[in-house]
Amino acid sequence: MASGIFAVLDDIAALMDDVAVASKLATKKTAGILGDDLAVNAEKATGFLASRELPVLWAITKGSFLNKVIIVPLALLLNVFFPVAIKVILVLGGAFLAFEGVEKIIEYLAHRAKKGKEVIEEAAADTADHQQEKSKVKSAIMTDFILSVEIVIIALGSVLDKPLMTQILTVSVVAIVATVGVYGIVALIVRMDDAGFKLIKRGGDGSFLAIVGQVLVKALPVIIKILAVVGTLALILVSGGIFSHNIDYFHHLWPNLPAILKEFILGIAVGLVVVAVVMALKKIIAMFKKK
Repeated sequence: MASGIFAVLDDIAALMDDVAVASKLATKKTAGILGDDLAVNAEKATGFLASRELPVLWAITKGSFLNKVIIVPLALLLNVFFPVAIKVILVLGGAFLAFEGVEKIIEYLAHRAKKGKEVIEEAAADTADHQQEKSKVKSAIMTDFILSVEIVIIALGSVLDKPLMTQILTVSVVAIVATVGVYGIVALIVRMDDAGFKLIKRGGDGSFLAIVGQVLVKALPVIIKILAVVGTLALILVSGGIFSHNIDYFHHLWPNLPAILKEFILGIAVGLVVVAVVMALKKIIAMFKKK
């Protein structure tokens, strides 16, 4: 009996060892997309009132965990019974990411400086209800869903030659690490200014702690602006990478062009097409509503 228990424990230890090695390899392969995930979600989790930053981030984190709960078993089942569906889902997700990235660029280029009265009215409207906040959270969770699909598929692809149990545990580990790691870092970023103010108060004028605090406070707006740019580029590059790797025509297109430039062009091109289609659909719907 004892020998049987030790045999089971030995099998479990061997499985955990395989999962640890496979998870390390899968995490390395998803490092690029995890970096993009961090940039995108950090940009989406900023821009709220200080009192709402952590509640909003927690809402997005819960949504991200729910995304993983849906995606991991679905990806495993599709890989066994209907593997072609994974590619279709990835391409549709890539189109959504391209749309978000290009839409941000168009909004920035078409941005009109608002007058003081407009800013005050907008701020009052935002304070009066949380509709805009809910909309941003919903958008962040949807974007996280697409990025999570990419992460899970890449992780699964790295362990296809492993037993099913190893695949399940490895993909689950990568999914959990991705969520905890990404949103843990995002939480640190959005609370930089609060940490800075506390250091300034604790250290007093001219102290080392006060200097560090001032650096943190001044650095946050710069980091947010950088994340806005990096996050938008990440959306476009990730979408372009999805098209390049999953659509045969695009994969063989422009073979001498650097991969990153090719992915950027594909992301922009598809994004412009999707934006045009969405705008046309909105106009058609508005016309029917008037009738």
